[in-house]
Amino acid sequence: VQLQASGGGLVQPGGSLRLSCAASGFTLDYYAIGWFRQAPGKEREGVSCISNFAGSANYANSVKGRFTISRDNAKNTVYLQMNSLKPEDAAVYYCARAYGSSCGLISWAYDSWGQGTQVTVSS
Repeated sequence: VQLQASGGGLVQPGGSLRLSCAASGFTLDYYAIGWFRQAPGKEREGVSCISNFAGSANYANSVKGRFTISRDNAKNTVYLQMNSLKPEDAAVYYCARAYGSSCGLISWAYDSWGQGTQVTVSS
């Protein structure tokens, strides 16, 4: 099982980034995938998750209306479109595979984690 997060970078406040999570070693269709983030000195927090197949999504209140999660099972990839970025969105972003098909924003519900990708929001 491997998860490869990418797409981070430096962006100005108000800008956008799209993160990708490429999965391998398992059938993506059957699993929920989540995005988490961790800023220096802060606990890891759940940002968004998407369930398997039908792809229902959950979002943290802090990102609702600005972030959109989606999945392309044919490409074994989950995306996180981040718009209207704020300085407080800066963190290392991780994608993770849930134990099952439904998603939640609690880290213990996930069994496999990718390496993070850094998002910096600064003018």
